[in-house]
Amino acid sequence: MSQVMKYAHPEFAYQSRELGAQIEDTLGEPPDRKAYDRLVKTLIGEYANGADIDDVNLLSFALVDHLQFNDHAGLLSQCTHYDEGDAATVQKMVTCLNEDASKAMCSVFSSNPELARKAVITAYLYKNPKRWVDEDSSLDALHKAEGNDDEEDDQLSPDHNIDHLFDERGDKND
Repeated sequence: MSQVMKYAHPEFAYQSRELGAQIEDTLGEPPDRKAYDRLVKTLIGEYANGADIDDVNLLSFALVDHLQFNDHAGLLSQCTHYDEGDAATVQKMVTCLNEDASKAMCSVFSSNPELARKAVITAYLYKNPKRWVDEDSSLDALHKAEGNDDEEDDQLSPDHNIDHLFDERGDKND
């Protein structure tokens, strides 16, 4: 059975990749799970206490290991638009497995629902990379999207009449 891939908005794709890099950098080489867990716990505490940290990646970093995604299709449908979405619907699609993380998530959904929506979707995309693809923004894809599959339409022949492009009165336009 073939699964239809959903295109993620380019900003969500970027945020998801950044989250992955942030997690790798924080864990370090060799991975220091204790330091990572301390940082996550500190961030969760800050968000739970109402800290106004308006950063999608920090919130998704704090929550990513504690989220349970209950509606994959719904979250995928929400990942196509970065700047507009339904935060209340997204909130219903996830639960937190940790009491402090749940408090942090609820606090941010109350104070900054758009930040929470974006962070949850970013965490979802990070945890489920095989369910979505990045939007193809190559020149070929843009060309196809514009419907200009025939490059000859843009080419002028030597006998092409272009007189209509010039003003017949010249510089005497007043």
